[in-house]
Amino acid sequence: MDHFHKLKHQVQNYIFFIGGLTVIVMVAGSWVARKLYPQHDTLISVALLVVGLIAVWGVSIILTDYALKPLDIIWRAILHVTPGHTGTAPPNLEKNKIGQELVKTLALQVYQLASDNADNTQVATVNPANTITSYLLDDLPIPVFAVNKEQLITFANDAGLKYLALKKEDVLQKNLYSVFDMSFSEEDTLDRWLQDCRANKATDRHSWERARLKLADQTTIKQFDLAATYSKENPNGVEVLMALFDQTKRYQADDNSLDFLALAVHELRTPLTALRGYIEIFQEELGSKLDPELVDFMHKMQASAQQLTAFVGNILNVARIQEGELSLQLHEENWADIVKGAADNLSLAGKLKGITINYDIAAGIPTVGADKISATEVLNNLIDNAIKYSGTAKVITVRALVNTEGLIETTVRDNGVGIPASVMPSLFEKFHRNHHNQAKIGGTGLGLYLSSVLIKAHGGNIWLKSKEGQGTTVGFTLQPYSAIAGKLKDSNNKDITRNAHGWIKNHSLYRR
Repeated sequence: MDHFHKLKHQVQNYIFFIGGLTVIVMVAGSWVARKLYPQHDTLISVALLVVGLIAVWGVSIILTDYALKPLDIIWRAILHVTPGHTGTAPPNLEKNKIGQELVKTLALQVYQLASDNADNTQVATVNPANTITSYLLDDLPIPVFAVNKEQLITFANDAGLKYLALKKEDVLQKNLYSVFDMSFSEEDTLDRWLQDCRANKATDRHSWERARLKLADQTTIKQFDLAATYSKENPNGVEVLMALFDQTKRYQADDNSLDFLALAVHELRTPLTALRGYIEIFQEELGSKLDPELVDFMHKMQASAQQLTAFVGNILNVARIQEGELSLQLHEENWADIVKGAADNLSLAGKLKGITINYDIAAGIPTVGADKISATEVLNNLIDNAIKYSGTAKVITVRALVNTEGLIETTVRDNGVGIPASVMPSLFEKFHRNHHNQAKIGGTGLGLYLSSVLIKAHGGNIWLKSKEGQGTTVGFTLQPYSAIAGKLKDSNNKDITRNAHGWIKNHSLYRR
């Protein structure tokens, strides 16, 4: 008798035994009940019907579970070897009591077929262009690339080859970083993400905006958004799948606008410096002789000149950052004096709007390692924003303290119009402003972006909390001088130079 017929015979015997036992119990129960209670014949019949239905339902569950047990084990064996179900444990072939020989034979054949298929897949995926998936990706109008664990490009669709202006032999089986001369506008680069994935994750997804790619001719620059997926144990041997979304025209237009604006603004510096000098002379020479109305005019001119100076400085600094030319020199600085100086400097602008700027500086706050000019510029931008968006509120508070991590934490708090939740994620982006207020309140959309870049260059963090109609708090941290004193002591120039990021190359993992 073969294994299948043996299983069939076992199921038939089990069903006959359970069914027969159920019938015997029902008949015996009916006979006993009628003997004991002959006067309740109708009630007994109804009760037996209900009990019979319940018994049949229970028996059907038992029989189904018993009869389908072999199929359940084979199903689990198939799931265990199926890609995408790696969490399914293999079934215990020894626990099954029905059709054990048949089930064990079929399960072992499933494992063998899966093993043979895996071996064939490894051979086939040496050249992913042979897979069905590759034909689907070739039809996509966006560049797509696949990279294996050795950082070799194993697939590039037609749109990708066209985007790189290269042939297949110049791309396939080449190192990713030898083909892609990429740079990013933030420290969050592709290879930093990959390092983190390899160390901590099995799968992940990530995207980047404003990435740059220098083509093989070393003159053409492409700008694009990048999306990538990571899979540590991909059965096809693909560790990273990348899709590029070309934005060259859009981002180049932004860059050209900034370059033109920086050039135009640069010409304002000389006359603006002269204007501020004349205002200061008038205040010193004529301040005591002017009536209150003219004094008020003089204060407004001074505040406007300060605002224009800040505007010019922001534009030029963003242009320098864009080209990677903005450097910071970190020295030991008295943070309390810097905070007071910034608050006092903008007190006139606040006073013209009826706003008081208060500062609350913790006693004994340590010195910081900072570039005084850049740190002051951050405070100026944040306080200036607080003044602009205070609405009818009349108080701005600047606080400085040492937080639980030992960092110097500074916050600028207003009680003004606040920021909608939908706008919050993009506030630190270049040229981004709250569209609800941009028609009413002047600005360039560069203050928070520039502040973020400068604080990160100092080794600190910056954040923003706000609720519409209830005001905004912007905070940032700086390192105490003691944390960088060792580096400063070893420096020949007695300072630490840091660059505001600019464009960051993506070649750290490539070994030539």
